[in-house]
Amino acid sequence: MTTDPTTRHVSRVTDGIRIAVASGKGGTGKTTVAVSLALSLAASRRVQFLDCDVEEPNAHIFLHPEIHARRPVELLVPEIDLDRCTRCGACAKACRFGALAVIGERVLFHPELCHGCGLCRMVCPVGAITEVPRTIGWVEEGSAGGILFRRGILEVGEPMATPVIRRLKQEMSPDHLTILDAPPGTGCPVIETLKGADFALLVTEPTPFGLHDLRLAVGVVRELGIPAGVVINRDGIGDDSVEGFLEENGIPLLMRIPMDRRIAEAYAEGIPLVQAFPEWKERFVALYEAIASRVGVTG
Repeated sequence: MTTDPTTRHVSRVTDGIRIAVASGKGGTGKTTVAVSLALSLAASRRVQFLDCDVEEPNAHIFLHPEIHARRPVELLVPEIDLDRCTRCGACAKACRFGALAVIGERVLFHPELCHGCGLCRMVCPVGAITEVPRTIGWVEEGSAGGILFRRGILEVGEPMATPVIRRLKQEMSPDHLTILDAPPGTGCPVIETLKGADFALLVTEPTPFGLHDLRLAVGVVRELGIPAGVVINRDGIGDDSVEGFLEENGIPLLMRIPMDRRIAEAYAEGIPLVQAFPEWKERFVALYEAIASRVGVTG
């Protein structure tokens, strides 16, 4: 299924709109845009910021939140009673992810491969499998200058970011304008972040690499049926191929951020764009208004 990514109507008041800020690759300035948008809107709206880049969350460097709650993200994984187990291998055959193996009298479990689906417990003919929680990450909650701040943190060594992002999104406040800072790329963690968003704001740079990854990101949002617009960061360093692609595909170019050493220096010091250069606040408010008009919110 493909859907025109430039228009969509939602029956949600303005404060409840969900904007996912994403990019096809890392290093495009995605967090710079997400943080600046949140800070620019916080004075006039209820804003919550979700850092969904759970493998490398960094929005806290710019927002400086005060964290007041931390909750574990757990998966239910099998625990096998070896005295009851008959080594029939039904659990291993049922597991789509190879987390279980029965070799002779040995039953092997690889927790890093387990998706917590519970199928092994259901198919065990002798009831030898129960489920126990295993912590794979954390959800933290706090506040940052009037912004409700939440982030997910994947435990070191854990391979699956998606369950942490899913849990993080379950804690969203529905009456807040939500900025979701997505992970880079176009894989499963990005798709999980984008699900349920009203608009995808794609950040790119005007280079061949930027265009290549933008094409992939546009393909994802179209498949998900999410309207999208683009911010070109470091404008002026490349060519006009990105603009040509946007024009050919009817995708709106909503903002340009120039290649400016002063912006890079502020970023390196952990200073958000709109704090280093307050005149940009009005531009980000205008960016939001352009997004809101495209998704047809009310209020």
